[in-house]
Amino acid sequence: MKLADTKFKKALLIISSAIILVFTLAVLFISPVAKYLIEKYSVEYTGRQIKMDWAYVNPFTGYVHFNNFRIYEEKNDSIFISSKGLSIGFNLRKVLSKEYEITSITLDKPMGIAIQKTRSIFNFSDIIDHFSSPSSNSTKPKQPLHLNILNIKIKDGTFYLYDTLVHVNYFIKDFDFESTGERWNVDTFPGTFSFSPGIGPGHVAGNFTINTSNSDYRFAFVIQKLNLGIIEQYLKDMTNYGTFSAYLDANIKAIGNFKDGENIDTKGRISINNFHFGKTRKEDYFAFDTLVLAIDEINPKMHFYRLDSLTLAHPYFKYEKYDHLDNIETMFGENGNKVSTESTTHTKFNLIVSLAHFFATVAKDFFESIYKINRLAVKRADIKFNDYSTSEKFSIDANTLYLKADSIDKSHGNVNISLSSAVEPYGNFFITANINPRDSATFNLNYRFSNIPVTQFNPYLISYTSFPLDRGTLEANGKWNVQNGSIQSTNHLLIIDPRVTKRVKNKANKWIPLWLVMAFIRERSNVIDYQIPITGNLKNPKFHLHDIVVNTLNNIFVKPPTTPYRIEVKKLETAIEKSLALKWEMHQASMTSIQKRFVEKMAQFMANNPTTSIVISPQQYTIKEKEYILFFEAKKKYYLSRHPEKAESFDKDDSEYVDKMSIKDSSFVRYLNQHLTHSLVFTIQDKCSNLIDTSIVNRQLYLLNKSRENTFISYFKEQGVADRISFLVPNSTIPYNGFSFFKIEYKGELPTYLIKAYQKIDELNIESPREKYEKERAKIKSI
Repeated sequence: MKLADTKFKKALLIISSAIILVFTLAVLFISPVAKYLIEKYSVEYTGRQIKMDWAYVNPFTGYVHFNNFRIYEEKNDSIFISSKGLSIGFNLRKVLSKEYEITSITLDKPMGIAIQKTRSIFNFSDIIDHFSSPSSNSTKPKQPLHLNILNIKIKDGTFYLYDTLVHVNYFIKDFDFESTGERWNVDTFPGTFSFSPGIGPGHVAGNFTINTSNSDYRFAFVIQKLNLGIIEQYLKDMTNYGTFSAYLDANIKAIGNFKDGENIDTKGRISINNFHFGKTRKEDYFAFDTLVLAIDEINPKMHFYRLDSLTLAHPYFKYEKYDHLDNIETMFGENGNKVSTESTTHTKFNLIVSLAHFFATVAKDFFESIYKINRLAVKRADIKFNDYSTSEKFSIDANTLYLKADSIDKSHGNVNISLSSAVEPYGNFFITANINPRDSATFNLNYRFSNIPVTQFNPYLISYTSFPLDRGTLEANGKWNVQNGSIQSTNHLLIIDPRVTKRVKNKANKWIPLWLVMAFIRERSNVIDYQIPITGNLKNPKFHLHDIVVNTLNNIFVKPPTTPYRIEVKKLETAIEKSLALKWEMHQASMTSIQKRFVEKMAQFMANNPTTSIVISPQQYTIKEKEYILFFEAKKKYYLSRHPEKAESFDKDDSEYVDKMSIKDSSFVRYLNQHLTHSLVFTIQDKCSNLIDTSIVNRQLYLLNKSRENTFISYFKEQGVADRISFLVPNSTIPYNGFSFFKIEYKGELPTYLIKAYQKIDELNIESPREKYEKERAKIKSI
């Protein structure tokens, strides 16, 4: 009995060993055969060469693994897609019941490359064509293929996109995907995914469900600080230069249908942060800190656009005008021709053009739909305008601009909007509006501009008249009532104490006797005060100039008898101003005869009053002074290049000639262009800076200020009181009067003539005709 048991056990062991050996030999034999067959016939059956390092095939468990799996480009030795490992599991039992089930597919560290060759042809188009089902004329219905593909996983993938048409290179990394898969008799296909951009920070994660029978879908995703740098690559084809950067954060949920693009219902929040678009990384044309869109519901098919809030934080926009074109046209081409060309071409895809078309469609549909925005806000905006087309730079800046609007609802009443901002360097404005959201041609509007120095506009006055102003404050306000496009408007323009100063002689400037113009438009109270009603409609407004005509006639026929009064006022104002401040003409260190007399008078007063001293606070219009010095030094260098013999004998006459030379002179501009070191230079100022070192300008400014100080103090040395003159550290500023000046402060007794002038001008300010503007003058005095 024991012997029989022993034989049985021995036989069982042999049989088991044999079976294991057969299985092992089968696996060992089938695996290399499978590798050989796949590599040999891959081109014939797939159109692509497929290779791998080794294969493992277990026909008994239905498990297949390919190590270092690679699919190559068509007729090429470059890799199209690869994976460190490709594992596939099969349910062999179900094959007997004519049901095919892949129990799992796992790609470990896959890497794929998509190359766009034309608008519609990619490097994988041949694969799609190869496996496309041929058309069949058979009308006999086919039985559905009972195929289940389950448990799909992609781990740590990296995928590249190369667009050869617009030269775009982009890739994502750390791509993970997981899905329970799809069964032949179940319509839904779920999945989760996540990835990071290949360059820069960011992360995207989400989930989705797709109904394969009716194309319905549902998805939700979260984006965290996604780098949008790919947009800069698409910009290159539609701009001459420029840089772009931004980051995207989003939390979006949506349901919709692939066959109907408008059939989508979206909720969530979108935020674009650290947006920068401009000339270089350091010079923006448009930027903002954050744009936040909080969505309650967007459904284009139902025409619903309901937003909880739209907030734009600290936007920045700079518009610059040059001698030729502006900063927008230099970037996008004249009249935006590069954008137009890119928009009309159909040979290549451009992400920016596609986004622009999408947002244009959405914007049009938005205003035609039922829309609501609970809160709309623009916070701390900074809008700059620089004009380099004039003989000197004009600059104005609406800084800390705020815009607010609540309850913008097309289905309800009017919307209240407020807009306010400080104006740099001085002034502010405030605008309120009440608008009918169902009819943009119906609104009420109130505006007020105040405390704006007219000297701010000297670049235009110099260019078109040759005469700048050194005093004057602009105020403007108005009310507009517009019903169905019909206008009823009152507008009030007030300029307090405008005063023309010395002519700036330059060949670039036109000549209009502005002092004569002032005689016609300035009233005897030394103001320009006009009411300008506007009627008609928005397409054809009518300006009523009756008040301007009447005031002009009044100034011609009524004002002359009051000349003695105006002369008295002018003398008093001059006495006060010259005693408290000494104005310097741009790039000049000499004083006028009137200024000399006042300085001599101050020196004599100090000699007669030993306890009196004076503190001088130099107020330097540094930006403008440097611009004048820069122009002079650049023109001088050009002049000496044409007259080298003057290098050792450059005298006062040469200096005056150079000073009057136009910076727009064609020969001078050509000279500047010949010395440019790079192409992105559009202004005369920048071209001169390219030619003249900053240290030279700073040195000349220092010498100019020392010369002014010496000129001033020389009159006090004559009286032996120079030791009682103290100079403070110069203050770099933008003066309200538009010129550098010495601020004079008396320590001790004030001059009698100055006290009397103060008293008399105060009396005149509260009497006719100046009393009407007493409050305005008091407000200006405090600036």
